[in-house]
Amino acid sequence: MTLTADRPVRTVRPDKPRGGGRQGREALLLMLPALVPVLVFSVGPLLYGIFLAFTDARSGRNSVTSFVGLSNFGDLLSDGDFWASFRIGMIWAVSVTVLQFLASLGLALLLNQDMRFRGFARVLAMVPWAMPPVVIGLMWRLVYHPDAGILNGMLGTEIDWLNDFSIALPAVIVVGIWTGMPQTTVVLLAGLQGVPKELYEAVEVDGAGTWRKFWSITLPQLRPVIVAITSLDFVWNINQFGLVYVLTQGGPGGQTRLPMLFAYEEAFRYGFFGYAATLGVAIVIVVLAVLGVYLWRQMREAS
Repeated sequence: MTLTADRPVRTVRPDKPRGGGRQGREALLLMLPALVPVLVFSVGPLLYGIFLAFTDARSGRNSVTSFVGLSNFGDLLSDGDFWASFRIGMIWAVSVTVLQFLASLGLALLLNQDMRFRGFARVLAMVPWAMPPVVIGLMWRLVYHPDAGILNGMLGTEIDWLNDFSIALPAVIVVGIWTGMPQTTVVLLAGLQGVPKELYEAVEVDGAGTWRKFWSITLPQLRPVIVAITSLDFVWNINQFGLVYVLTQGGPGGQTRLPMLFAYEEAFRYGFFGYAATLGVAIVIVVLAVLGVYLWRQMREAS
């Protein structure tokens, strides 16, 4: 008898795809036409703005720009006008984001129901999204006009909505909510349509009503969508410029002067480009910090 030792079975590994590096280079070449504009018009100005924040750059042909380190940030922290603008900006951003979300959620729930002319209603809800901020601002200036405005005509009053110190900011917030509702509604409506109907059918067997289905199924299922859209809305709102500039130009008396309007005045009215860039960098840091805490809490609660 011949004894033979067991030989280990060789595992045949699949051949690695050839030309991987070549395909990567080809993919990069195909992406270049899209990457170049992003680098030129987004990344480039961003890096240049960060550089200006550490200089004393001013307007004028013969002005000499020099590096000043953190001096601009120190001036910013001691600037009362900046803190007033920052407070107004946070009131604006938080108010518009929260109220806009609540209004959009209600509208999305309505448009998600089976009703007549639902398609037409959805199209009509998107109208503000198709309008430029300048056009929206001019339209609402007419609505708020103290003499010929539609709002005063309906209420029978003669209120100067955009020049009254006590109501100018709430009036502008209403316009911000109306302007931003379409995109928030679209995102929430898409989230609602992605909720499985089987979940509703399961709780209906237990006799669940409308409110229980909303709190137990709809809201938890929409949580990732809500976190994403509210984060984006906050970033868009804190960086708002054109709409408020057309409505009030920051008035009356700075009551609606958002941070971006403050930066615009420092740069293009007074010529302090370095200081205005510092304000932009500071706003970016604040927004990232606020979003970081918000997203961390949402992820912690979800886990």
